[in-house]
Amino acid sequence: MIWSMSTFLHMSLFSSYSLLFLLIVSKGVSGATFTFINKCDFTVWPGILASAGSPKLDSTGFELSKGTSRLFQAPTGWSGRFWGRTGCTFDNSGQGSCITGDCGSGQAECNGAGATPPATLAEFTLGSGSQDFYDVSLVDGYNLPMVVEGSGGSGTCASTGCVSDLNRSCPTELKVDGGGACKSACEAFGLDEYCCSGAYNTPAACKPSMYSEIFKSACPRSYSYAYDDATSTFTCSGADYTITFCPNLPSLKSPITTGSGTSLAGSEPGSTGSVTGSGSGPIQEASLASSWLANMATGDSIKTQNSLAFESSLVLVMGLILSFLHL
Repeated sequence: MIWSMSTFLHMSLFSSYSLLFLLIVSKGVSGATFTFINKCDFTVWPGILASAGSPKLDSTGFELSKGTSRLFQAPTGWSGRFWGRTGCTFDNSGQGSCITGDCGSGQAECNGAGATPPATLAEFTLGSGSQDFYDVSLVDGYNLPMVVEGSGGSGTCASTGCVSDLNRSCPTELKVDGGGACKSACEAFGLDEYCCSGAYNTPAACKPSMYSEIFKSACPRSYSYAYDDATSTFTCSGADYTITFCPNLPSLKSPITTGSGTSLAGSEPGSTGSVTGSGSGPIQEASLASSWLANMATGDSIKTQNSLAFESSLVLVMGLILSFLHL
């Protein structure tokens, strides 16, 4: 069979169009890549817990030295949580434990066990109704600054997390011995009104406490208590995600005071200030310290903007291809 130049051109353009289409849709069915980055001045041992019905990733717990990163691929539909363990010691046989975030497995691998509170958690559900849902939660307390960023996706795809060092501003009654973590009020006191349990197990009944407000003031986009959904859950479609421990970022908060006049410095590691009482009162609004944090607060992301520009370019290219096909 002898093809004319016109037929050959049409088939070549059709193949190019098909390839572009496959490139666009393939991201939507391949799940997401999670990249863990450690910017702390010490080693972190991330833990990974898949939800019931979700497959295990390549590891359930591993060592992440200062300044290093590691990638994991998760399929569409995967859900689970990540956290960082600190102060871990393991012997040559791999047996040991961690001071904060320990999963109780006695090993670097958590093997299906979750974090012992207090621990900062990053939680994900991939591809639920074509959207990913994610959040950073302090419901189980706090041990490390953590930020989650999405890239290559569509939608709002806001960055979220807690860049403040809550260990420095933790009320005395919530502090863990040694100061390496800050308990939630639920963990510290076990009361239904703090745990949103018993008679307080509905959003209408369980309200923010003065303790959860300390967490929320320092980390406005993180869960501060169980029903803190409205300002703490985020969505994106077809993105990859970076989880950074101890991000090198300015503070989300300027120094603030409680009604009792006690200083509450919601700031990054290296700042000073503490809360030793349990006074209540109005809390000043946060001041955003950089354009990155401004984007974080408004729901915009440079990476998301780049993704939208890329998608627009693809639409333009496909339009040109379709025009050629109809010549």
